[in-house]
Amino acid sequence: MPQEKVEIPIAGKIVSINAKVGADIKEGATICILESMKMENPILSPVKGKVKEIKLSVGQAVKSGDVLAIIEY
Repeated sequence: MPQEKVEIPIAGKIVSINAKVGADIKEGATICILESMKMENPILSPVKGKVKEIKLSVGQAVKSGDVLAIIEY
């Protein structure tokens, strides 16, 4: 199956993770909420598929380009 790596677009901190490993996810669904510059930014799934892996955790500081999740589609 093809896979999509979802990367963090901006530096910040993960405040919540909405997706679960093994769950089906729709295109445009929120994977997590990223706090950056005192704003909460939803990180959305670019594809419809199944969440294979979540690589980051709540409270973790992240930078642009960090891999958040892998989605099989």
